[in-house]
Amino acid sequence: MKAIFIGNRERFEKFYPHTAFADTVEKVYLSMEEVTQGIPTDARDAQLLAADAVAKVSADLMAQLPDLKIIHSEGVAYNGIDCAAAAKRGIYVCNNRGVNADAVAEQTILLMLGLLRSVTAGDAAVRAGQQIQRKEYMMVNGITELGECRVGLIGFGDIAKAVAKRLVPFGCDVFYNASHRKDAVLEAEYGVNWMEREEMLKSCDIISIHVPVTPDTTGMVNEAFLKTMRPNALLINTARGEIVDNAALKKALTEGWIAGAGLDTVAPEPVAADHPLLHLLPDKPDKKILFSPHIGGVTTGVFRKGHRNIWRAFEQVSKGERPLNIVNGL
Repeated sequence: MKAIFIGNRERFEKFYPHTAFADTVEKVYLSMEEVTQGIPTDARDAQLLAADAVAKVSADLMAQLPDLKIIHSEGVAYNGIDCAAAAKRGIYVCNNRGVNADAVAEQTILLMLGLLRSVTAGDAAVRAGQQIQRKEYMMVNGITELGECRVGLIGFGDIAKAVAKRLVPFGCDVFYNASHRKDAVLEAEYGVNWMEREEMLKSCDIISIHVPVTPDTTGMVNEAFLKTMRPNALLINTARGEIVDNAALKKALTEGWIAGAGLDTVAPEPVAADHPLLHLLPDKPDKKILFSPHIGGVTTGVFRKGHRNIWRAFEQVSKGERPLNIVNGL
């Protein structure tokens, strides 16, 4: 069999699992730039395809692969794959659902703690020889422990559940809002309680976003959303940057509608040096914003598990079996 890998060849090779099946498969590596020129003639008999989670796999590209049986996202996202076109051809589209949940949950907690402890301002003060002054300032102005916080999770998929599991031992009161309420057994398992979104925004100290990008969620964190939050509240976004209205968040931080924001994802990506959220209020370091470079779900463990899943699905399809994590309804 032949497999095409669209994305970073070094990564696909690094996390190659070296199974007996995988060693029999002929491998073709194409960068996302190369694939825009079309599939090379000698690769058009491929039956298997794996693609970077942000790669585009269009109907036109699929048409160049008459024997294609499966398209597997390297990550959780699959919005770049034309799922409807694949379904019409009987091609499975699969993702690595849940593979990054623990990793992104860790990043979410890191951002919460980093904001509560003013970690960047503290680091800068020590480097500038102002350790005692910063310590005295923080003792007077107060440091909130994570365990004192009411945390609201918007969305309750795999990542939000992993976040809840980590928050409960801190002593947090954890609430969630999703498209529908879960059953009491599940709520008890994760130590969470349902709360209507408006009530959550008004009452929680930390609001953490865990929804996918859809037409309904794009720009969901807008002026009305942010104005409903408490002035001492923190916004955490480890989902997708498109969910946050950048201009509204800048205004919220500038005018003090909320106390701070921790962002692992910022739109558009890559983030340009002149992005409106960068260099925000340089004269007011305690108007807090903390960035990380969209690394929540790209740990070594995530890639190791994800690539193992890809090859397992490839082997299942090669045997005529149904793979796991099908997302296009087949």
